[in-house]
Amino acid sequence: MSTEPETTEEAGPGTPETTDTAGDPRVQGPDTAPDEDGTAEDGPAAPGSEGTEAAADEGDSADGRGQTDSGAAEGEGDVAGSGAGAGSGTAGGEGDSGATEGEGDSAGSGAAAGSGTAEGEGDSGAAAGGEGGAQLSEAEAELAAQKVERERIQRRKADKQGPIASGAKLSGKAADLLAAVRAVESGEKPTATVFAEPAPEPRRPAPEPVRRPQPAPAPAAPAAPPVESVDAVRRVLGEGGAPDALAPQVAAALGEGAAASLREDPWQLLRVGGVRPDQADGFARALLGAACGPDDERRGRALTGWLLEQAALAGHTALELPALTAALGRQGVPDPDAAVQSTLAEGEALVFQDALEEPGTPAPQNTDEDVEEERPVRVLVGLERYALAEESLADGLARLVNSPAKEAGQAWEATAAGLSGGAAELARAVAGHGLVLHTGGEAARAEPAALLGAARATGLRAFAACHTPDGHRRLAALPGAEQGVGTVAGLLSGAEGPGRDAEGALELDLLIVLDAPQLDVETAAMLVESLPDGARLVLSGDPGVLWSAGPGRVFADLLASRVCPQTASRVPDPGPLGELVSGVGAGELNQVDAPGKEIVIVPVRDAGEAVHRTVQLVADSVPRAIGIPADQTVVITPGHGGAAGTRALNTALKERLNPGPGRFGGFDPGDRIAYSPAPGRTVPGVVVRADTDGLHLSCAGAAVVVPRERVESCVRPGWALTAHQAVGARWPAAVVVLPGDAAQALSRPWVYTAFGRADRHLSVVHGVEQALPKAVAEVPAKSRTTRLRTLLRTQEAD
Repeated sequence: MSTEPETTEEAGPGTPETTDTAGDPRVQGPDTAPDEDGTAEDGPAAPGSEGTEAAADEGDSADGRGQTDSGAAEGEGDVAGSGAGAGSGTAGGEGDSGATEGEGDSAGSGAAAGSGTAEGEGDSGAAAGGEGGAQLSEAEAELAAQKVERERIQRRKADKQGPIASGAKLSGKAADLLAAVRAVESGEKPTATVFAEPAPEPRRPAPEPVRRPQPAPAPAAPAAPPVESVDAVRRVLGEGGAPDALAPQVAAALGEGAAASLREDPWQLLRVGGVRPDQADGFARALLGAACGPDDERRGRALTGWLLEQAALAGHTALELPALTAALGRQGVPDPDAAVQSTLAEGEALVFQDALEEPGTPAPQNTDEDVEEERPVRVLVGLERYALAEESLADGLARLVNSPAKEAGQAWEATAAGLSGGAAELARAVAGHGLVLHTGGEAARAEPAALLGAARATGLRAFAACHTPDGHRRLAALPGAEQGVGTVAGLLSGAEGPGRDAEGALELDLLIVLDAPQLDVETAAMLVESLPDGARLVLSGDPGVLWSAGPGRVFADLLASRVCPQTASRVPDPGPLGELVSGVGAGELNQVDAPGKEIVIVPVRDAGEAVHRTVQLVADSVPRAIGIPADQTVVITPGHGGAAGTRALNTALKERLNPGPGRFGGFDPGDRIAYSPAPGRTVPGVVVRADTDGLHLSCAGAAVVVPRERVESCVRPGWALTAHQAVGARWPAAVVVLPGDAAQALSRPWVYTAFGRADRHLSVVHGVEQALPKAVAEVPAKSRTTRLRTLLRTQEAD
């Protein structure tokens, strides 16, 4: 189931991996390590193996190397065996061979489970609605509209208070820098490894108020920088040895007077995604000469802002001051405290003091009325956009909690009277409260679906929004949800939903948001701000899946704060897959009886064998033995890089399933793709054709045309995905690839999410040995630094 680079949560706050560079007067070349090491969703894949159930194809052993496996299957190479042990056994060790001997099919039907760190490319799937150019213009408009939304929130606070060539003509350091930036734009590499978690997701703002039947107007696309401004920036970049192809991005980031600003402060080059501190240092040396030094105040401010941006990519809405100063020290800043103070003085960041509440520690008691005991606090520093969004979200939630509509009581009573079981319990909670949390797995979605149908039947204006188009499809197939269902992105853009009243509020009595763990603070703030007083908000989701690709952990913070009623579904997910995934969520990797070959374990010993087995499963074994075609099977792996990452797997799968020359940006008609209309949003699709207009895609049933110049940054092969790209969607079959050296990337939420993407069949290409059960039992989600719980607690006290 983040931009849009896919990274891991492995590195914590304040642990930058880049260091100051001292000597080269030019921009430094990109560090390729993050792309090939084990960093979370961008890590490599090398394997061990596990000896649970083997398969035989035409009489060959499961791995062809004399590995001892239990339960070898007999027959014509189909998926075989049932009843597997999870994480048991070892096999033959590391091997150099990249493929098994013999085309053995998958084997060992049974359970395997594990968990892995989850934050990735920040690519949570999202809606793709609209057609052709309309879809494209809407996506291009998001950044400009986001800026308008932030300004609106600020005012409210003030009132209260052939493959596409990339730098082909460049060489040396300039080519390296351009390649690094392009790699980040296209998702090939993480933006940075300082805070290695998913990238933030620019969020779709609410449109201007409109009334039905008029559709909400699409926000205006951001204007391109003036040509003269781009030319002036290009000259400055050339003087510093940076590629002039970055000029449009620099001009857009720095705005009016970009060239003069860049010449005066060369470290502002860090505002371009993909540029690292050592590269900005080299650029500054070339421009400033002897005037450039590590103690330069401009450098300290730029690095402070850059570190806060990296923290946001990792999911944090703020950083504790000691973590920030420690990170600045590792970047070679002589006086980190002065750098932070300078950044605060310039208004580029905000500082907060939040009271600490240690678990199990009682609140301090005053024994003397004249003496007020001081409570411990933590000092946090954060970027303004996330601080405002988090405060706006807390205010909006408090407004909903404290303003339930009394006049709608009779309609809510009628709604609850027509329901039973968990749906009736949910309806009763909604009848008396403005905010309700609902938790459960895939089967639990039937309860909010029933609530939606009953509410609409009694005349209430109700709507349900999902995270992805696939989530929309699955919800709409449930009884009660045949109408009034869309996506979060579609609702906020006005393309779906009831429209808005004269004050800009959604004309709703009830909004149900499914896949709630995927909400980041900015999207959640926009949803809550869009609801009128008296409306009910139900946030429903599975708390065990990966958190949002963007900063924050809204659903988890709300569950922990207990500021509103919470209802937990008692409906379990059915079958062996439901039993396996439920066990993983509880921290147990159970053996599961799978008589219908619902779960298969395929042990491997190295990355090459993992790729070979994966292609064999998708192309042959699963279609033949399970009856699920290749185009309905998803491959999920922990990272993009490495010998068994998404890039290697996509190359192998394309060669087998849809070979072609890749005449348009590396793609051919029929290729499965992952389309990202905006950083942090991904929707699966298929290439239809290419012409002078661009690359024509079919995404979730909608036609999309991606102009040639945007193909490189917006479209990627989509046979194999990371867990963050896949979250919010499900496929009939899933093949989860766990190569040996991906063990460090595993956590319980990652495995829970990856295993939960399968509806009917799950194959696990297993090479991590005992790291799998260990991760499930012992590795929870990485923490994120957020302020929402503190703000909610303050609201409640007030």
